[in-house]
Amino acid sequence: MAAEAQKETIEVVIAELETRHLNEMATKLDIEIIRKEMAETKAELVRWIVGAGFLQTVLIAALLMRLIK
Repeated sequence: MAAEAQKETIEVVIAELETRHLNEMATKLDIEIIRKEMAETKAELVRWIVGAGFLQTVLIAALLMRLIK
């Protein structure tokens, strides 16, 4: 009787652990969504870096022009 109770308890714990594990696993859809978000973030970051580089170049050129005069 005690062995059966332990067996049932172990089965319940294992089932709960499997359910938690499955709930925490990323699906292929989750991975694709993350990849899409990463690509969008990368594109936005590149735009900001190019814009900041252009602005920096313009500011340096303006300062040099000001020093030359």
